[in-house]
Amino acid sequence: MSSKESILSKYRANIQQKFDMPSLDDIKAITYPDPLIQFIKMTEAVGGHVIEIKEGQDINTIVKELYPDAKEIASNLPEITIATRNPDSVGRARDLNGTDVGIIRGKFGVAENACVWTPQTMKEKAVCFISENLIILLPKSQIVNNMHEAYKRIEFDKEYDGYGVFISGPSKTADIAQVLVMGAQAARSATILLLPE
Repeated sequence: MSSKESILSKYRANIQQKFDMPSLDDIKAITYPDPLIQFIKMTEAVGGHVIEIKEGQDINTIVKELYPDAKEIASNLPEITIATRNPDSVGRARDLNGTDVGIIRGKFGVAENACVWTPQTMKEKAVCFISENLIILLPKSQIVNNMHEAYKRIEFDKEYDGYGVFISGPSKTADIAQVLVMGAQAARSATILLLPE
């Protein structure tokens, strides 16, 4: 028996009273008159940016305009023709180090907190975190109100061991001297490109 199992078994042996899990059926989760507007507002509140793409606009051109000095762009998305690195063909995750812009696809966004569900659809998920700037392509019709709705929609890609992550804005921390630092553990900027219906 491992130390962890030993400790947990001691806790379980000393439980005096047990309670059933409460039903979640009666919870009134927050909803919004327009989840898309709330999602945009919350994305900006957490330090991200939102750009609504119009029908016919070229995503590659938009990326070049947003990051004109970017030398290394990583993506495995077929519509991204300006990518210089592909997270499916690198030898190991650290080969993505030095990526200026990573471009990934989100499945759906959450209006409540600006999270975007991003299942792993590439060999090296490091592109989501190692890129200096992250761009997430997201259909604007795929916004849910709250995390209750979000959890019901989560699906994993079995090819990649069922990994996925919610991403909300750029990486940030204020742990040190209560000074907000962007890009502390991952991307310094996060931009959501809302795709047309």
